[in-house]
Amino acid sequence: MAELHLFGQIESGCGFSERRLFCKWGLHAGAAWTLLAGAGAGQTQLDDPQVGDAAQWGHPLDLHLATKGLQGWPRLLLEVWHVDGWGRRGLAGYGVCHVPSAPGCHRVTCVTWRPRPTRRQRLLAPGGPELREPAAAAGAADRFRLRTEAAGTVRLQLGVLARHMGRFGVAL
Repeated sequence: MAELHLFGQIESGCGFSERRLFCKWGLHAGAAWTLLAGAGAGQTQLDDPQVGDAAQWGHPLDLHLATKGLQGWPRLLLEVWHVDGWGRRGLAGYGVCHVPSAPGCHRVTCVTWRPRPTRRQRLLAPGGPELREPAAAAGAADRFRLRTEAAGTVRLQLGVLARHMGRFGVAL
């Protein structure tokens, strides 16, 4: 079986209109992929930037995957959340980034979006509307039906190691 080792960190998030941010993340891959080691999901700590608007997380990632085929290449689903002064969580944005296919170190910038709230939702809810199934953000099938707005960006530093990909005729 071919193997892919992904390591690095979720560095920071910037450009969001809210402060006091944290990021939930999850690995999404096709049926041919198996997670051998590492957590398939996690969450950063909450950061309230005192200078500037960039929330610094430095959250480590270390995943070891195996595959029988290349369909459904892995991607990371990111959910950025904010916490208001009363401790209520609200959605700041969703983002999806594909794991780089080339071995080596990569700096990845993931642009995020969120569902556009109605005027009533802006007044009543701390973060606006959320998706019932956040995993739906990882696929593009139904996303075109949503009305969205840009949110901010998340910066990641990812290292990729590939092993036995040549067995599938893939030269990375």
